[in-house]
Amino acid sequence: MSAVRTAGVGGGEARERIMAAAYELFSTRGVRAVGVDEIVATAGVARMTLYRHFGSKDDLVLAFLARREELWTDGWLRQDVERRAQDPADRLLAVFDVFDGWFREPAFEGCAFINVMLETTDAEHPAHAASVASLANIRRFLEGLAREAGVADPAGFARKWHILMKGSIVAAGEGDHDAALRAQEISRLVLADALGR
Repeated sequence: MSAVRTAGVGGGEARERIMAAAYELFSTRGVRAVGVDEIVATAGVARMTLYRHFGSKDDLVLAFLARREELWTDGWLRQDVERRAQDPADRLLAVFDVFDGWFREPAFEGCAFINVMLETTDAEHPAHAASVASLANIRRFLEGLAREAGVADPAGFARKWHILMKGSIVAAGEGDHDAALRAQEISRLVLADALGR
């Protein structure tokens, strides 16, 4: 969700303007398509100001991913899921209700973690590793819900659930606005099987 507020704590005004510009540009267009010149122009700062706060574009990408995790994973997805349901099994299903609203937004931009991971194919690249770590944190959230719901193999279940989530994001990117509802329909079967219902 690029529309998520981008103001954070700490840092100066110039650093926040750079972060806000990078957040919006990277979220909507990816990290490779956006150059430093465009970021500084959008932020209204000098190139040297950017490098004073971030030693390189890679450092800025890492800061973007950390901000994305803070705002998207923790500040939006987790909170919205927890707000929609109390029961852990219902919270798992609520993920797709949250996604349904997101997929219908005109500014739907896909998952930044998947996008950056695919843009930086070198597994040793810090941005690739950070993206993989952020995706793993989402799985840990799912695993916790699965454990609370009484699933026998919460880690394996979380991987299945995450595949449904990521697949629905890709389908939404293709233009399937009902992708979350379709994924939720499949997920109900996966959940029933895991709970022996």
